[in-house]
Amino acid sequence: MSRCSCRRPALTNSPMKTRLFPALLSLAAFAGGVCAAPLSTEIAQAHEVVKNLIAAKRIPGFSIAVARGGQIVWSEGFGFANVQQGVVVTPLTRFRLGSASKIVTAAGLARLAEEGKIDLDAPVQRYVPDFPQKQWPITTRELAGHLAGIRHYSEQDFAVTMQGAPHFESVSASLAIFKNDPLLFEPGTKYSYSSYGWNLISAVMEGASGADFLTYMQQAVFDPLGLRSIHSDHALEIVPYRTSFYQRDPKGELRPADHVDNSYKWAGGGFLSNAEDLAMFGSAMLEPGFLRRETLEMMFTSQRLRSGAETGVGIAWRIGKDAKGNRVSHHGGTIDGGRAMIMMYPDSKVVVIMLSNILVDFGEPDAQEIGRIFLP
Repeated sequence: MSRCSCRRPALTNSPMKTRLFPALLSLAAFAGGVCAAPLSTEIAQAHEVVKNLIAAKRIPGFSIAVARGGQIVWSEGFGFANVQQGVVVTPLTRFRLGSASKIVTAAGLARLAEEGKIDLDAPVQRYVPDFPQKQWPITTRELAGHLAGIRHYSEQDFAVTMQGAPHFESVSASLAIFKNDPLLFEPGTKYSYSSYGWNLISAVMEGASGADFLTYMQQAVFDPLGLRSIHSDHALEIVPYRTSFYQRDPKGELRPADHVDNSYKWAGGGFLSNAEDLAMFGSAMLEPGFLRRETLEMMFTSQRLRSGAETGVGIAWRIGKDAKGNRVSHHGGTIDGGRAMIMMYPDSKVVVIMLSNILVDFGEPDAQEIGRIFLP
């Protein structure tokens, strides 16, 4: 997995504009470099698609990266990481991943399974002994495919997780939000999306690895892959290159996003990353190396209900086809102050990353439109 070997061009700022829209600042990481020349037509086409998307959705700050064959072929920032101070988005800018954090966590889970430290089909109490027994046994594989019957967020959770909420000092402490609730259904009989299921997975990973979750992810995933920007979104820490986060009020005016303390959901929605690191992470999931071939096949094979029906979800990853019939693997993330999308074309080894610092409704069709431009 190698990056472009050419030197990055220096990043230069355009003259500051007093209006955010439609004038958008654009900083290219690779588009102006030697390695982008063979794809200059594709980059120009994709650039227009992105500019139109940003204008239509009124996005203050946006970053995109495209990798093909394990190399970044296009990386560009648009708009502002901090509107108030006129700080522009660069390829270093870190955005919230929201639920796209699940696919990052899945790589750590897969590593433990490869090493024989986790049996994905064992009851979770083998690794988290104090997790309450439910009406039926729960396995880690069922959790990873949203088949375990663990509930998702509810309205009453907001008092715990939004402004003024306590900071959870550990993964095990965060389980208190939902651990005493009954299952929604017998595991394996239905599909029901659950971020809290991934909270429990992170506790399983702690029990299996003997390390706290964030330390394990750093040592077992981020460091080996050379990913320097993926980081937990600690609300009270200074995190270099972290964007500011925005929302729009009922009148459509731009405002700072509500405060969020993500300590209750690191595994399922609490990571930050820049677009390039996430693109290289995706590339590492497309061929053996970091993980074995059989492990990757498991991650990207749809799980099934007991009825035999496929769910379209493997180990966190969503699996399907785009509008043109190309195979895709993907996951999105929605969170206060952020939207993330990772779209991968496994047959062509193309990865598309789209990140913004406001929650807006771009998604799979937009990422697929970009991805198809770069298919060989």
